[in-house]
Formats: sequence, structure tokens, C-alpha cells
Amino acid sequence: MNNRNLWLLALSQIFGFSTATVNVFLSGIIGSQLVSIKSFATLPPTIFIIGTATCTVFASYIMSKFGRKFGFISASIVSSLSSLLAAYSINVESFILFCISCLLMGMGLAFVHQYRFAATESVDKEKIPKAVSIILLAGILSAFIGLNIANLSKDLIIDHLYVGSYLSLACLAILPAILLTFFKNIDKSEENKSFQGRSYKELILQPRFLQAVVASAFAYAIMAFLMTATPISMHINDKFNLNETGIVLQWHIVGMFLPSLITGRLIQKYGHSIIMYCGIFFFLISFLIGYFDQTFLNYLISLIFLGMGWNFLFISGTSLLVIAYRPEEKYKAQGFNDLTVFSTQALGALSAGFLLDITSWQTINLICLPFLVIIAFVVA
Repeated sequence: MNNRNLWLLALSQIFGFSTATVNVFLSGIIGSQLVSIKSFATLPPTIFIIGTATCTVFASYIMSKFGRKFGFISASIVSSLSSLLAAYSINVESFILFCISCLLMGMGLAFVHQYRFAATESVDKEKIPKAVSIILLAGILSAFIGLNIANLSKDLIIDHLYVGSYLSLACLAILPAILLTFFKNIDKSEENKSFQGRSYKELILQPRFLQAVVASAFAYAIMAFLMTATPISMHINDKFNLNETGIVLQWHIVGMFLPSLITGRLIQKYGHSIIMYCGIFFFLISFLIGYFDQTFLNYLISLIFLGMGWNFLFISGTSLLVIAYRPEEKYKAQGFNDLTVFSTQALGALSAGFLLDITSWQTINLICLPFLVIIAFVVA
């Protein structure tokens, strides 16, 4: 195992993923303050996800040409500058500029999501689930560091709420560029190589590949759908304060990443499909709890189980994916997988604000049930 690369990636995940945690926490709330049409409040977090989805194939292509190191460092710089743009847009109260900054931060996150693939290239085949788990586990620190700093610095600029949050985010987002100067590209021969191997159709027709993509994509779509709606439902509709909303999101992210301590071992012991079924079960618990009264405790428990379901499905899907393609197909397969995953995530996030506006928190939990059936069918 190339420990240096793996731990550099894990440390970079802590700071690089902070753009996601801060935007999930604040961008919908800021959107509701900058735009008069409340159903558009979740547009900034949705555009953030769209930026990730549209940049996935591009991120894979850039790294196939210039290597992982170049792509990761460049993305870190872009994310930091985009955070500064977000701070400026809040200062001048420009909804359009804020959306543009979210788009650019989302594009930077497309490269951060490739950390998990870079980690799998640093370990032996049998250790792939554990490597993915280590990268995702770093997200716990990202949640607590990112959200706490964003909350503590929100009043940094007098009379301009949340400007300080994004100034702080700019400082966090640049740290991976410093850390990854010590990263070593695994295989120089992989650079300057175009997408090769079988066609997309041939890849998709493989049962393992299809299972991996569907499990990851629908897990992300369901999670994004409910997670994007949570700050609006709690803080705007149900009048919970920002600290309570932040606590629920923090523990949701703990639910997303803490199980990574054991998920890799469980996959090795019981196989990918069994762990995917466990993820489906955790999602079901989340929906049922979310259907009851909208108390702080119900939000908290529901969002923790939502995170756990995502963890089991996403790590299983990722570790299954990397054994479903040939070495020369890795950039093509990874790019297609992430395009599918984050496109469905964007659709989930985009629909969250609209459906929450016309229905209720209980109803949008029930809407997720048919997607569990689809995941179970494909896994079976």
C-alpha cells in the first residue's frame, strides 16, 4: 500500500470536501434570502451539484492527460477562488453571481470525488473497500470543521451575514493544493492516454458494472433529495434555529462517513450485494421516521439513518465498480459512473425545493420509496 498517497488524499478530503458540507448547510438558506421566489431557494445547492455532474467526465479526461496530481491541485485553486466569488456575491446580494460561484465550486468537487479512485490505485485489489472507506471516513472531520468554521465566521463581516463563512471556506479549499504537492502519480504511463477499452454500451451491459452504477447513483439521488430539503424544512418552514439545523446536518454527515470504519471489512466478509441490501434497509428506516412528527429528534435520527444507507450503498458500489473494468478503461468507466451518479444527484436536489414547496416533509419521504424498489431489483 502506498501509504503516503492514501493519507495525503485522506487529509485533502477533509478540506476539499468542505465545499460540499458548507454549501449543503448554507447555500439553500442564502438562496432563500437572495431570491423572492421561495421554490428557487434550493437552486444554488442544485447548481452546485450540477457543476459536479457536468464536470465528472472532464475531470477524468484532464487527469488521463495530465495525471491525478495536476487535476487535484488545479481544482483546489479553482474551489478557493470560487469561494471568494461566493463571498463577494453575498456582499453585493447577487443571486446570479452566487449561483455561478456554486457552479464553479461544484466543478471543483468533481475532482475531489476522484480522490476515492486515486486511493484504490494506491492499494492492492483486496484492500480496495478499505481504501475507499478511509477516504470517506475523512468526511466526518470535514463536516465538523467545515460547518463549525462556517457557523462561527458567519458574522465576521459586520452587516453582511455569511460573507465570512465563504471567506473561511476559501482558506479551507486551498489546503489540498498545498498537501497534494507531495502526491505522486501512480503510473506515469497512464498520463497522456485517451479513453480506451470497450464501448460504453459493453460496459453498461455487464451486470456488475450496472449494479455498481445504479446502487451509487440512486443512493446519491435519494440522499441529496432529502439532505437538500432539510435546511429549508427545518430552518425556514419549521423555524428551528441555525444551530439546531447545523447539528442535524453534522450528525447526518457522521452517519454518512462513520460507518466507513467497518463498511470495507463488511464488504470483504459478506460481499457487495448483502451490504447493499443493508443500505436499502437503513434508507427505509429513515423514511419511516421522517414520516412522523417534525421534531428535532425525528429529523436527527432520520438524517443519521439516511447517511448510513448512503454509506453502505455508495462504498459497495464504488468498490464493485473498480473490479468491473479493465485497467485501460479506468478513466472512461470512472467518468461515466460519476456522470451518472452526480446527474441523478442533481435531479434529486433540483426537485427537492419544488416538491417541498408544494407538498410536505412527510410526502417527500414517501416519494423516495419507489427508488428503493429499483435499487433492490437491480441488486437482485
